[in-house]
Amino acid sequence: MLLNHAFGLFTHPDSEWAQIRKEHAPPRRLYVAYVLVLAAIAPVCAYISTAHFGWTVGSDRLIKLTEISAFQMSVLTYLAMLVGVFALGYAINWMAKTYGANEELVPSNGIALAAYSCTPLFLAGFALLYPVPWFNAIVFLLAAGYGAWLMYDGLPIVMGIHKDRAVMYAGALLTVALVILVSTRVGSVILWNYGFGPVFVQG
Repeated sequence: MLLNHAFGLFTHPDSEWAQIRKEHAPPRRLYVAYVLVLAAIAPVCAYISTAHFGWTVGSDRLIKLTEISAFQMSVLTYLAMLVGVFALGYAINWMAKTYGANEELVPSNGIALAAYSCTPLFLAGFALLYPVPWFNAIVFLLAAGYGAWLMYDGLPIVMGIHKDRAVMYAGALLTVALVILVSTRVGSVILWNYGFGPVFVQG
């Protein structure tokens, strides 16, 4: 089962990457059975915490989002995560020849590498049930760091390249990931101007 990889990547990543390479899971199956499931963790937890729990920032007043606003933000976040994983997988495939990847492995394993490298970020979504900004920031920062290391560790195994090339390959992919992140932030601002911004209420 694909979800078993989520835990294997934390306990024995090298052997887990080797198993992922052998599977050649079709991108559609990978998306339906893995990405669609795990990517929903953060939006669902964020909806629950922002609409029902609320948070405080520098004061004793409890701040919440309206249920409609929280739902809209969660759906948009979910869609952004799905697009982000696909874009990162596409970038892995696009750069593969440049770094000498085995072409037979690229179509299925490029998206697999992107999806499984994002696993720590997916699971970090549980932290949103405790809506304290500094705590969430620390958890997601640690998750992003481990996700970056997973990508670096998995590139030579999954894509069949020399480990020396993995440093440059991973660096290029992290740059792409940052561009994707900035693009989602810009997209959020644009959508907010069209009425999809957060609507706050005092709890």
